[in-house]
Amino acid sequence: MSPSVLLPGMNCTADLWTGASPTGAIQPVLDRPTMSAQVDALLATLPERFVLVGHSLGAIVAMSLALTAPERVAGLCLVSTNAKAPTQSQREGWREWLAELDRGTSPRALQNSILDPLLGATVAREHPALAERTLRMGDDTGAEVLRAQLRMQLTRTDLLARLPELPTPTLVVSGLDDEITPPHFHTEIVTRMRDARLVTLDAGHLLPLQRPRAFASLLRSWQGQLTDAAAGAARR
Repeated sequence: MSPSVLLPGMNCTADLWTGASPTGAIQPVLDRPTMSAQVDALLATLPERFVLVGHSLGAIVAMSLALTAPERVAGLCLVSTNAKAPTQSQREGWREWLAELDRGTSPRALQNSILDPLLGATVAREHPALAERTLRMGDDTGAEVLRAQLRMQLTRTDLLARLPELPTPTLVVSGLDDEITPPHFHTEIVTRMRDARLVTLDAGHLLPLQRPRAFASLLRSWQGQLTDAAAGAARR
């Protein structure tokens, strides 16, 4: 079985995948200031072939990597993400966060400013431990890594039009209550890919953090199907 590589979203850490990830998964830090530099860094350090799982910005990196080197990716799982080019409003928001970091605002405080969209207002209010884990991921990311991720966001391009090029078996997972990347973003992705299916779970944007058991079960089942398909192809 190919090893799993997990790429977290912006201002998130490996804690995003706690209880939701396969044993022995590789969990790189996204810390390069451009998308192309991040893809090159991953290709230089990851195994020859792997299953790639990405959340939000991590999924955008995953799509970019798979388009660059599809022969390296045995399977692609895209969670809570968006394949379209950034809007002007998004770009302005990322530049404002960069300015806030320069003014000394902490990644935790910036995470707190979008806590309701990340988790859903009810979850953020009624599950303080989950809210604290979300804020602590900002602490653990740190200002320099977040600054690189914001700059990387500014180099994003439209991937949606290129997705038909990808032959990679793909699982797309969306959160029913995701305000940041709503379910229809994921439908757009699936309808453009050759071999993709969509699953929607009852969660917000930080889906693996909120629904670790359901996500782990889904990922395990899908990876088993990938293994069976690869074995069948080898026998033919």
